[in-house]
Amino acid sequence: MAPFSLQGKSAVITGGSKGIGRSLSELFARQGATVHILDLDKASGDTVAGGILESGGNAHFHIADVSDQKTILSVFDDIYSIDNRLNILVNNAGIAHIGNLENTTEEDFDRIYAVNVKGVYNCSLAAIRHMKKGGGVILNMASVVSHTGVADRFAYTMSKGAVLTMTYSIAKDYIDQNIRCNSISPARVHTPFVDGYLKNHYPGKEKEKFKELSKTQPIGRMGQPDEIASLALFLCSDEAGFITGTDYPIDGGFITLNT
Repeated sequence: MAPFSLQGKSAVITGGSKGIGRSLSELFARQGATVHILDLDKASGDTVAGGILESGGNAHFHIADVSDQKTILSVFDDIYSIDNRLNILVNNAGIAHIGNLENTTEEDFDRIYAVNVKGVYNCSLAAIRHMKKGGGVILNMASVVSHTGVADRFAYTMSKGAVLTMTYSIAKDYIDQNIRCNSISPARVHTPFVDGYLKNHYPGKEKEKFKELSKTQPIGRMGQPDEIASLALFLCSDEAGFITGTDYPIDGGFITLNT
């Protein structure tokens, strides 16, 4: 079997239709997994799943709100009934927020918590019920802010700190049931979110601001979604079978070289 093959595996990827999630979905499908894309954006989800099918892969799109536990439990039951297995969960869905403690409203805080924290809890709970039958892998998308302070990211930092520590807890609790759990901590990655942010906040100065943001990474550029997906593929593959309870920064030197 080729290295890092996911042949015969069933993989759920939340937020799997855009940015890093899209790269995850497409790469995992190319490596042989049956990919289940969970997202709220039906048009994007249908497009990504359709492209995978046209390329000879296997994919299904499920419209789902990760913050809604009842819906998530039902969707995961449906996924298991389709494949009769659930091998991989990548908790990639997440939303961002800019603001410090004082200008983060209660509504902002609750919204970030619902998606970034409760969403990981809901999907992990739904997956564990099925993975206990035969083992599996959970991979959580943390962030460099889980490790180091970044200005004006109060609520986002709270949420990604929780993702990191949930990773450790799940790994500890389920190691005896052949379930591995790890996380990835990216720095700034060039996704459509970045382009939208620059367009909305710096109209006419997008290129200038893009260069400025890129230089905040010691390596001199932002990461690419495909680079994050490649690390995720390794951690979800059988080649990483000895790895659990670990976080992997993929940050262009941000954590170590900026401190």
